[in-house]
Amino acid sequence: MTIKLIITGGTFDKEYNELNGSLFFTSTHLGEMLKLGRSRVKVKLKTLMMMDSLYMTAAHRKRILAECKASRENRIVITHGTDTMPETARLLGENLTGKTVIITGAMVPYKFGSSDGMFNLGSALSFAQTLPPDVYIAMNGRFFSWHNVRKNKKKGEFEEIK
Repeated sequence: MTIKLIITGGTFDKEYNELNGSLFFTSTHLGEMLKLGRSRVKVKLKTLMMMDSLYMTAAHRKRILAECKASRENRIVITHGTDTMPETARLLGENLTGKTVIITGAMVPYKFGSSDGMFNLGSALSFAQTLPPDVYIAMNGRFFSWHNVRKNKKKGEFEEIK
């Protein structure tokens, strides 16, 4: 089984400019994270975009959907910014069938050293291997169905809507 790992940017891949305090993108850290985590899961990496999800438009989300539909793999993990994960999950959930798609991210950039990204990536890869076809968000060891999840910005975590 090969899992397609679609990279869209988000906090996972942000870098920190120590001179002015800004966050920015260069390239993905996912290869390094998989190696450091000693992952033995067969993956196919595809960098689709490198952006903060706050700047994602409907066109960006449609590009993610098109990549999922075109994927030969039926198990997909998408790294994504946490601010608009539910919006992307909704578009995929309403328009994609027959594939297990896990959207994950991080609240703290990987390069900060105290990131939740490694744990979330490992969880997402595990969920992608075990959950039935549908679209899910995986954060902090939990998974949520695409139609029943929101980001609680006060708590800094994802939760079920009901």
